[in-house]
Amino acid sequence: LPMIVGVLFVIGLFSAAYSAAGSALTALTTSFTLDILDAGKKKNADSNDASLTTTRKKVHVGMALLMAVVIYVFGLLNNTSVIDAVYVLASYTYGPILGMFAFGIIVKAKTNDKYVPLVAIVSPILCFILQENSEAWFNGYKFSYELLILNALFVFIGLCLLIRRDKNNEITEKL
Repeated sequence: LPMIVGVLFVIGLFSAAYSAAGSALTALTTSFTLDILDAGKKKNADSNDASLTTTRKKVHVGMALLMAVVIYVFGLLNNTSVIDAVYVLASYTYGPILGMFAFGIIVKAKTNDKYVPLVAIVSPILCFILQENSEAWFNGYKFSYELLILNALFVFIGLCLLIRRDKNNEITEKL
């Protein structure tokens, strides 16, 4: 193939990466500004637009710096590929979400809600312990991406243990 095809391909890769990073930065800024800082729901409507714009710009710069730090730390600490690191991170973060989703779809029961965050935190910790010790405990077997499934399973089991029962020890159904 001619050299121009390679050049255009690399330009396309940079364009796609720049677009994805820009979209992620915008989404993070919006989410943090509106959901975490609760900006935009202030009482004074006159100064709200100017205040919101100032807050949004500060958050945008902060998120850009945070994103740069995360990229830098990935470069320093990660001895595997970035894709592998993303999959491992997803195994820890999406496992509890997947477990809660499966529980909500399969089991039609109410849980003791105040302990659900504890289950969602303990599950990745258990998975980390399993991953770190699996070679010694399981005759050389090393857990990898299947941690996502185990993480979800731990959350599912934890939520099953939190099912509410009424006075007659019967499961309380969702409406």
